[in-house]
Amino acid sequence: MTPLLRVLVLVLAAALSGPLSAPMVQAQQTAAAEEKAPDYKAWEELATRAEEVLGQGRASDKALSELRGQLVDWRTRFLDAQGINAARIKTLRDQISALGPTPAEGETEPGEIASRRAELNRQLAELQAPGLQAVEAHSRADGLIREIDSVIRERQTSKLLELGPTPLNPANWAAGAEALRDTLATAYRELAEAWALPSRRASFREDLPATILFLTMAVVLLARGRRWVVLLSERLIQASERRGKAVFSSLVSLGQIVVPTLGILLLVSALATTGLGGPRLTEILFALPVLGLTLFAARWLGARVFAEHSVSRRLFDLSPERMAEARFHATWMGVVIALAGLLGLVGEFGQFPDEARVVLGFPLVVAGGLLLLRMGQILIAQSRVEPAADQLRPYRSRLVGLIGRASMVLGVLGPVLGAIGYKEAADYFTYPPILTLALLGLLMVLQRFVGDVYDLLTRHGEEESASDALIPVLIGLVLAILALPLLALIWGARVADLTEIWASFTAGFTLGGTRISPTNFLTFAIVFALGYTLTRLVQGTLRSTVLPKTRIDPGGQTAIISGLGYLGVILATLIAVTTAGIDLSSLAIVAGALSVGIGFGLQTIVSNFVSGIILLIERPISQGDWIEVGGVMGTVQDISVRSTRIQTFDRTDVIVPNADLVSGVVTNWTRQNLTGRVILAVGVAYGTDTRKVEKILREIGENHPLVMINPPPTVVFQGFGADSLDFELRVILRDINYGLSVRTELNHEIARRFAEEGIEIPFAQRDIWLRNPETLHRGAAVSAAASGPAEPAPPRHDDDPQPEPHDDFDGDAAASDGGESR
Repeated sequence: MTPLLRVLVLVLAAALSGPLSAPMVQAQQTAAAEEKAPDYKAWEELATRAEEVLGQGRASDKALSELRGQLVDWRTRFLDAQGINAARIKTLRDQISALGPTPAEGETEPGEIASRRAELNRQLAELQAPGLQAVEAHSRADGLIREIDSVIRERQTSKLLELGPTPLNPANWAAGAEALRDTLATAYRELAEAWALPSRRASFREDLPATILFLTMAVVLLARGRRWVVLLSERLIQASERRGKAVFSSLVSLGQIVVPTLGILLLVSALATTGLGGPRLTEILFALPVLGLTLFAARWLGARVFAEHSVSRRLFDLSPERMAEARFHATWMGVVIALAGLLGLVGEFGQFPDEARVVLGFPLVVAGGLLLLRMGQILIAQSRVEPAADQLRPYRSRLVGLIGRASMVLGVLGPVLGAIGYKEAADYFTYPPILTLALLGLLMVLQRFVGDVYDLLTRHGEEESASDALIPVLIGLVLAILALPLLALIWGARVADLTEIWASFTAGFTLGGTRISPTNFLTFAIVFALGYTLTRLVQGTLRSTVLPKTRIDPGGQTAIISGLGYLGVILATLIAVTTAGIDLSSLAIVAGALSVGIGFGLQTIVSNFVSGIILLIERPISQGDWIEVGGVMGTVQDISVRSTRIQTFDRTDVIVPNADLVSGVVTNWTRQNLTGRVILAVGVAYGTDTRKVEKILREIGENHPLVMINPPPTVVFQGFGADSLDFELRVILRDINYGLSVRTELNHEIARRFAEEGIEIPFAQRDIWLRNPETLHRGAAVSAAASGPAEPAPPRHDDDPQPEPHDDFDGDAAASDGGESR
């Protein structure tokens, strides 16, 4: 085959493969979608069974929880299946949009376009079918899950409000004593039966050395381990020369939990090696480490929260007696919680009747209520501690007082409900409050530890503590948020409830037909952060390296850098939105509706923003210009998006909105160049040679180094004033920024030259004219006759000072400017 013929064959094969391969590609995509699609037949069976179970209402909570777990798995599959053929669907929609809008009613379009549109719509409907089916199945699964949750919550509520036997009834005491006796008897019987077996006794004798070793180690750790840890922690905190002593002391203090718990584990190991325990004893034996951990953790937590020493700073400002009392109550709260857990375990294993559970559990409820009552009083006492004279009462004190009052109320409510017979309600209002106080105390200890670590890393001293720094506060806030799920579990929330909230959060929400999930937000944040960082790096490079080497003025450099920053932020936003897969086209209607409200609410901000862009583009003012706007005169220091900062000549900053600079009248003294005119007004006495004054003023202006020769200084004879002959010296300065200093120097020179030339600078004069002086003479004569002969007046000289005129004389007087007295 010749090369030319081979090329023709290849071209013909390529031309024919296009129409033939399109159905094959579509078939392959359909097959792949079917593989990803869930098994709707199996789903239909599960959904039908779930609906039947919910309709009958006889399933247990455990069975409902298992069924709910299966429904959650299916719901996750349906959520993933909603994105089947998403890429192909987007392509088809773009193709349909390329054909133009659909003809209106009564209009037609060419047949080829109509047939092509119909074919694309058919393919689109086929590709959308699996996703729509997944959406419908997801809604059904979600509805069934909500129904199961509703049933379980209703059962929990009814159980909480169920009235049972009262522990105050003596008839029920026998049931409690009998249940306790049966438990002890069963444990003794298990032990006796095991000892009766020769193999068990032989195994016990063989393992006796290991048992004694474990028991010895357990006794030593339980008896002295905590004391050793406390001493080590105190030595670390007292070593003042050691940095980070509070951090290391806190870490070492955890040994107060670890070491005794290790002793419990050794004790359990020692008892387990005997091989004499039965099922009930083994169950209790394996629960001892958890119960011991609860007790030791409560003791450690009380010692850290209400510590008087061995810590960086105290959390409570109470007397030593109150602090010791609080530590005591915290320890016994741990004892109550541990005994309540042991009672629940034994009661479930031994199948105690309700009477026995009520009678045996009521003393623990009463003890827990009393502890809550006393702890509440301590918290209220802390809230009433007066702050320093120069400080306000912190908000934390008010919060502590509120928690203390709630603790006291619950401490009374729990035993009262238990005495009536509401056992579940009594337990609910006793044990969760104790655990809540423990959780809050743990948060306080962790926040203090974070502050200590921050002090260590930032090398703070004793005087400048980091307890009020931003980073420790933010970390404490994060810890508080992370503690919310634990708080919900304490107060009866199920793990399934928390997983449901998390599933709803990760699934996101639908807005304008677009599903937005936390993954989209995370992707958007990361991409935007990278784009923003890159923009800042480019701005920094231009500001420090490139632009200083150009001839662009500082204002132009600032405009370029600011414009590049805005452009970079816009591009980073668009790229982040595209990368996150957020379809903004479906949000256009929502955005349009929101823009109306935003436009009305933020019209001033938007106006200033647009004005800032106009200022950066047109540059009527630049950084460093001397301007005057709205009665404010000063130098432009910075032009931002919303406003411009002007520094006045008295070194105060004035923030001017950009809209005022665009729409108002602005005087820019230094925009085009630095030259500017200064006018000095001066007056001379009547009778002075005006030509001589003009010559002197011109010489003064020409001799100053900052005054321009072209155009030369000019002297203007303004006219004849009331007190002087008025002149003006007008000069053009090379740099108007020195206008005030030049004006001062020129005035000094004018005063010096006028003094040398004998030219007088007059002051304002006022002459008095008496309209009827004879009235004054008559009044003076009458006064003299009434008072007797007057002493002769001393002779008057022309150089005697004249008396100042007053208004308290008889007769009319009129003042006139200029002329002589008449």
